[in-house]
Amino acid sequence: MGRLFNTLLAACLAPAAAAAAAPAAVPAQGAQQGMQQGVHAVLDRPAASDRQAPRRVMLGLDRMEGRAIAVGERGLVLLSDDGGKAWRQAQVPVSVTLTAVRFVTPRLAWAIGHGGVVLHSADGGATWRRQLDGRGIIRLLDTAARGNEALAATARQFAADGPDKPLLDLHFFDERRGIVAGAYGLALRTEDGGATWTVLNDAIDNPDGLHVYAIAVRGEETWLAGEQGYLARSLDGGRSFTRVQAPYRGTWFTARALPDGGLLFGGLRGNAFRWNGQGFEQLAGYAPVSLSASAAGKDGVLLADQAGHLYRAGSAGQPARMVKLATPPAPIAALATTAGGDVLVAGVRGVSRIDAAMLEGGAP
Repeated sequence: MGRLFNTLLAACLAPAAAAAAAPAAVPAQGAQQGMQQGVHAVLDRPAASDRQAPRRVMLGLDRMEGRAIAVGERGLVLLSDDGGKAWRQAQVPVSVTLTAVRFVTPRLAWAIGHGGVVLHSADGGATWRRQLDGRGIIRLLDTAARGNEALAATARQFAADGPDKPLLDLHFFDERRGIVAGAYGLALRTEDGGATWTVLNDAIDNPDGLHVYAIAVRGEETWLAGEQGYLARSLDGGRSFTRVQAPYRGTWFTARALPDGGLLFGGLRGNAFRWNGQGFEQLAGYAPVSLSASAAGKDGVLLADQAGHLYRAGSAGQPARMVKLATPPAPIAALATTAGGDVLVAGVRGVSRIDAAMLEGGAP
């Protein structure tokens, strides 16, 4: 398997999947050592202050009560307390690209990113502490691999490559139990709020190490979704996963629980499917462009694609209608909604806000 496409959009946009399937040249030893030293440097370097931060590439977004958090390139974390009208930069101990962020309570939040980084905030996102990075993950893999040859091979490869593997999505069930997952099937679990982590790879049916781009949860039912149609389901709160036959073979980039109790999966060329508990049904209404983000919306769900189109869908994920915006944003990586129904957007042009009134034209 080739290397994950090493761009800022690796977490969310379709070119990542195509590049992941392409063979990569093996770097010379000196070049590889230089790359590893570069990864170590950004893992230990705090994010720099940036006056243009709201306009930088942003890949993750979440909101709880009155606060929104956006994360993106070079360790940028932005906070907004006015529904996305104004943003300010938080203090972050790393300068790697961050890919996703989740609130658990209004004060507790976690963020993940490249270099295997897991960050935690206990003050609503104002300051962050590193709980884990790729160096720690290599040590965890080495310990977990003892007596397990399949996992030992993974551990050796990760050690040879260095601490560069990105984490791409996360979910916390509560203040203590959480899962993170990402490139090459890497997945870890915590039972103590991130103080310690356990490698999940040997408990997940993913022998080819396919990249995991999205996690969706409905109660204790937990799904992993990724490249080449990869889907796996856990019925024990994310402790073990069994692969599920997918309805198509393309990569999934977003997954979300629906208001009606189903689950929505979106991926390449506008392919969207709903899991109804027994099987999959295809959802119509999307342009043939990769679906890259989703969020809970008013009376339904919102989806976005790589071209910057925004869609509204019903509580069962259908029917979907494109929202007619005067100036659609560029490729969208993440969505969130405010209490007033406005939509916050993160992507290649930074963070922006779409007024709720502009969404009415796309109502199902």
